[in-house]
Amino acid sequence: MNVYSVKLLQKVQAHLRKGGVIAYPTESCYGLGCDPFNYAAINKLIKIKGRSKTKGLIVIASSAKQLHKLIQPIAGNQQHQLAKYWPGFYSLILRVTAKVPRNLIGSHSKVAVRVSLHLQVKQLCDSLNTPLVSTSANKSGHHSIKSYRECQRQFGGKVLVLPGEIGKAKTPSTIIDWESQRVLRQ
Repeated sequence: MNVYSVKLLQKVQAHLRKGGVIAYPTESCYGLGCDPFNYAAINKLIKIKGRSKTKGLIVIASSAKQLHKLIQPIAGNQQHQLAKYWPGFYSLILRVTAKVPRNLIGSHSKVAVRVSLHLQVKQLCDSLNTPLVSTSANKSGHHSIKSYRECQRQFGGKVLVLPGEIGKAKTPSTIIDWESQRVLRQ
């Protein structure tokens, strides 16, 4: 089932191509997103959110294949272990490729990535044929935004807000460092 019209998806694609920031429903709240390979767009998102540049950002995708340009290859014997986490509500911290903009990972050498089950996230990433930056839509230190209307009120013309329904998750995704298997957020 497609939630977004072709016309809206074309508008989103053009907006992202110009370095724009979007707000869209995710598993637990609205997320702020942009092209994860666009340095200027990432800076714009960080500024809108009021987030420290030293913190990394999460990237969300509809499939592991969409993440290949971002993350280093995972050893063949570990590939099957990904099925325990993806698609799902787990963001895994993995080593990045040389193509990743430094501002995406902040002061880190890795990036948190997630393959989502959320219908609208999957449609966005599939239709745009790209993963998206995904950080909670809120000013840093404030509560996550749960509705289209609140996103419009708080961000106005700074972001393109997409309609839709957030998922049923009550908390943000669990974050796990892949190499150490340490849970960093639950």
